[in-house]
Amino acid sequence: QVQLVESGGGLVQAGGSLRLSCAASGRTLSSYAMGWFRQTPGKEREFVSSISWTGGSTYYADSVKGRFTISRDNAKNTVYLQMNSLKPEDTAGYYCAAGFGGSKFVVNYWGQGTQVTVSS
Repeated sequence: QVQLVESGGGLVQAGGSLRLSCAASGRTLSSYAMGWFRQTPGKEREFVSSISWTGGSTYYADSVKGRFTISRDNAKNTVYLQMNSLKPEDTAGYYCAAGFGGSKFVVNYWGQGTQVTVSS
């Protein structure tokens, strides 16, 4: 069993930056690929980014490519999402996930989510 806890969300102006963190407990993350998803009310949760268990491969949704960077520190059991040049349309609940795959990510575990709000 893996427990995932996100942090780092908040309110930021358009053009600003935030870094989300996802800390895992219960089991090492090194066996899993890790991903970030986001969801707004009334919409399906959508893929944002993922990273392989080695960190050697990363994947991004077209909407965030060039602005967001995913990384991981297996020694700290933590995954990060650096979000730059934020836009109001990035406003959503952001969810960390552990699982398998690249852009077609299969989720085994979800975090509880952290809210990101980008004001115009």
